[in-house]
Amino acid sequence: MKLYYSPGACSMSPHIVLHEAGLPHEAIATPTKTHKLPDGTDYYTINPLGYVPLLVLDDGRTLREGPAIVQYLADLVPDKKLAPPAGSFERYQLQEWLTFIGTELHMGFSPLFGRGANDEYKAAVKERLLGRLAWVDAQLAGRDYLMGQQFTVADAYLFTVSGWPRVVGMDLSHLPHLMAYRKRVGARPAVVATMKAEGLIP
Repeated sequence: MKLYYSPGACSMSPHIVLHEAGLPHEAIATPTKTHKLPDGTDYYTINPLGYVPLLVLDDGRTLREGPAIVQYLADLVPDKKLAPPAGSFERYQLQEWLTFIGTELHMGFSPLFGRGANDEYKAAVKERLLGRLAWVDAQLAGRDYLMGQQFTVADAYLFTVSGWPRVVGMDLSHLPHLMAYRKRVGARPAVVATMKAEGLIP
């Protein structure tokens, strides 16, 4: 398998899951500004949409949306319990978390990374995001992970997205459960390996 990723972007989520799953893969750095791969290939010739992540299977089939990719990877290694069994109520709870993270958090950050928004609008966006993150903080009270005591693919996604506030100047120090969660997830060997592979830590 090949995973096209950009360091620290949403593609870090499936990158973490690949390491958690222990699946052999090739991770290919894909700069989102230049769209030029290390060998000079124009990334648009591989993914016409131009964004990451993109998972390419050994037979050439592709998946390009993070929540779909991580569930696919989890189902390849059911013994790792990275996702509840398909059809179970818990699987739909996992999908609920993936959807929430994707729509309420991930997409919520988009205006803060763009160039068109003015300061007043960005302040309103940050206020809304802090409200959503405060809700997540409350959900994490008494839990090690989003689904309870078991790490799942939703945690890989939340860890990735909850790292972005630091990049855009948002302070989360008043959210103790989320801060403790980030420390706990960040210490997992697979997460450390991913961050090293992406050049985010030494």
